[in-house]
Order: sequence, then structure tokens, then C-alpha cells
Amino acid sequence: MFVVLLKFSDNKARAGQLMGGHTAWIQRGLEEGIFLLIGSLQPNQGGAILAHNTTRSDLESRLKDDPFVAEQVVTAEILEITPAKADARLEFLLG
Repeated sequence: MFVVLLKFSDNKARAGQLMGGHTAWIQRGLEEGIFLLIGSLQPNQGGAILAHNTTRSDLESRLKDDPFVAEQVVTAEILEITPAKADARLEFLLG
């Protein structure tokens, strides 16, 4: 499982121009079962993604397809988590 932090860079002003492509990219990740949760980093710092059912290398490739990453609107940091215990509602994450 992975947490991806998408933190705004100095190129943040271009976000509005690229939002349609970024939103479509997020939707693909959700539809393909890779993204579990999408949210904003507060206050106005960027976004975060909880991802699973993927490898780190595949996730890195997927991130390169995000217009925000490709156009350097955000920088992507990947945190890898090896789940050990979970609430019953999240046991599917234990693999």
C-alpha cells in the first residue's frame, strides 16, 4: 500500500489549466481499483492519494501520466506502507 503526497511547487499557478486532465487521471486510478482515497493537503498544500493493488514501479509510471506531475505543478512523494493490522473494515488491505 502506498500514500502519495502531491505537494504544490512554484508552478502551482498552472493548476487551473491542467485540472481537467488531472481529474480524469484521478478517475482512471479509481476506476482501475488502484486509488482508494483522494484528498487535499491542508491548508492548500496539494493532494494525497491512498493506493493499493500496484507495485512501486507501476505507481511511479502512473504518476508520470498525471498532468500535474508532468508539468511540475506538484512534486510527488511516495510512502510505502506494509500493513500489519487493520480495523475489520480495512482487512482487505492486509493482502
